[in-house]
Amino acid sequence: MAKHRIALIGYGQIARTQHAPNIAASPHFDLVAAVTLAQDHGLSIPVFSDIAQLLATPSLGLDAAAICTPPAVRHSIALSCLEAGLHILLEKPTASTLGEATDIAVRSHAVDRTAFATWHAREHIAVEHAVRRVQKEGLASMAINWHENWEKWHPGQDWIWQPGGFGVFDAGINALSIASHLVGTPLLVRGAALTMEPHGQQPVAATLDLQAAGVTGSMVAEFDWRPTTKERWDLRLMTQSGTQIWLAQGGRSLRVDGRVRKLEDMGAYPRLYARFADLIATRRSDMDVEPLRLVADAFLVASRH
Repeated sequence: MAKHRIALIGYGQIARTQHAPNIAASPHFDLVAAVTLAQDHGLSIPVFSDIAQLLATPSLGLDAAAICTPPAVRHSIALSCLEAGLHILLEKPTASTLGEATDIAVRSHAVDRTAFATWHAREHIAVEHAVRRVQKEGLASMAINWHENWEKWHPGQDWIWQPGGFGVFDAGINALSIASHLVGTPLLVRGAALTMEPHGQQPVAATLDLQAAGVTGSMVAEFDWRPTTKERWDLRLMTQSGTQIWLAQGGRSLRVDGRVRKLEDMGAYPRLYARFADLIATRRSDMDVEPLRLVADAFLVASRH
């Protein structure tokens, strides 16, 4: 079966380090074009400076696009790609607002094309093992600690502090994507405190109090993006049977009652692209926006400091 011809739209750090190499290794996709303003991209495929130029080049024979731009422009790019007949994969967070994400889902259905809202942190095998254990035993409590240095992961990217930039939730939404997948029922944000970045309009740290049906213990999420923060990406769970589950390294590592579980994991992004190929083959979409909804709810109820 012929591979899908795909373009990368946006070529920042995640596109360079995750999307491009995993597309190159994929049995389902061929990377045939990219859109970026970067001059030092190092790509040997046709590179365009804007989406209009890309879509006006029918000789590329595009089937799909992976949209890896900042979230503020994803909605318009997604609609342009759908109108051009392309299937779309959206890097997290899906869009700037719930309305934009919903519109993308509606438009993809109208033109019979796949729209895939990706949450790469969910794709690790360790997360699936934890989900199955929680489904079997029930969840009693959860503690999230998601700490990293924004200057390392978003160097020079001031858009993260502007409206629509998400601030610390650009990283924290990964933890919320795992949490919403683990719990299975809707997570509710009962309270939130945001520490605002002094020179921007987005939080640099946040604490969320969460609640879910059937969970009697505490559910607290702490996010910190300040440069002095020691990196840490942990979810610690207690099941109703008393089992302690520790998902570390952003969902890559699993400990159950203190014992490390050795798991064979092909990696998050290979699984994402295999999933994208399956959705295209069956003409389905996956536009789960629960992690985005949790961030939106946090902004609605939060105190700001």
